[in-house]
Amino acid sequence: FLSVTEDLVRRRAEHNNCEIFSLEEISLHQQEIEKLEYLDKWCRDLKILYLQNNLIPKIENVGKLKKLEYLNVALNNIERIENLEGCEELKKLDLTANFIGELSSIEALKCNIHLKELFLVGNPCTEFEGYRQFVVATLHQLKCLDSKEIERSERIQALQNYPEVKQKIREQEQAYLLKRAREKEEAQRRMQERKDKKQNQMEAQLGFDSPDSLQNKENHQAEGDREQETWRTVEDDEEDRRFWEEPTPYTPESRLETHRYIEKKRRAKDNMRESKKREKPLQTLVTAEGKVLNVNVPKLHFSLKDDEENNQIILDLAVYRHLDTSLLDVDVQPTYIRVLVKGKPFQLVLPEEVKPDSSSAKRSQTTGHLVVSMPKVCKII
Repeated sequence: FLSVTEDLVRRRAEHNNCEIFSLEEISLHQQEIEKLEYLDKWCRDLKILYLQNNLIPKIENVGKLKKLEYLNVALNNIERIENLEGCEELKKLDLTANFIGELSSIEALKCNIHLKELFLVGNPCTEFEGYRQFVVATLHQLKCLDSKEIERSERIQALQNYPEVKQKIREQEQAYLLKRAREKEEAQRRMQERKDKKQNQMEAQLGFDSPDSLQNKENHQAEGDREQETWRTVEDDEEDRRFWEEPTPYTPESRLETHRYIEKKRRAKDNMRESKKREKPLQTLVTAEGKVLNVNVPKLHFSLKDDEENNQIILDLAVYRHLDTSLLDVDVQPTYIRVLVKGKPFQLVLPEEVKPDSSSAKRSQTTGHLVVSMPKVCKII
């Protein structure tokens, strides 16, 4: 799983010259964070903390942020409100679209006497009968719940009905927690099924690779690779279709499973891209018969001039002006010249034989081009 790293915090603290100890505001939204830690050690002065749209299952390790005024953990996998007692200055808490069904856990916020705004919209607990009355009666300091101001008359009425509403909430909460326990079991079962299926597929694949089939594969390697790639694509498409069409409840487990699945697909794609890069055939510079080829992999403009006056051939290769000379490698041979530009070969067959030992290469002061002077072997008569 991904947790908050010092490197991530420093990168997100550009507005504070990447200093984290004096940081007052930080945005760590959409970072695929699955565990909340270290922030209360590194950033004691935090006043505003954005953590929305991650995969955080639990509010933790923020209790020592005594100056924290606004915490946004919307769109995460949080199931109960806890560990915020130490946030003495907390004024605004956004828990929109989480999985809070344990509504009685809001009682933990009684300690946060400065808390004025609370957002719970999009949580299962908001579906409970008496939800708003219970919150209004429990948290006397609140001024606004789910963007709606709490009137004095509303609070008086909520306090009058409190014992009755509290009992109702407890009953609904228990029913919800039983449902969640079943969902967790179901998610565990599905995960185990997938593991078993994968294991069976791997075993079947290993069984398929008998010595005969391996011999066959060697004989038809290129064709086999192409077939395997097509087969893999078809299988991936089928797996994709099955995964996205399978009806699943919206739970912290399914949200995490979806994220893991997308991440697995992305990694597989990256690996395939990498292996394709590695598999690129090497550029042929000299044929099997020994014929030297003209090659221009870096796609550079050039000119080859016959300087009869000085009895030499001059190559002007238009390398980029700001390219470091250490990234150029020049090799002059009697009948051809080869220049590696950032590892990419440029090769040219020469019209006449030259003297490699007397050749010289330099960068043009004006254009930055590479200029190679190659004296001819035949003297002018």
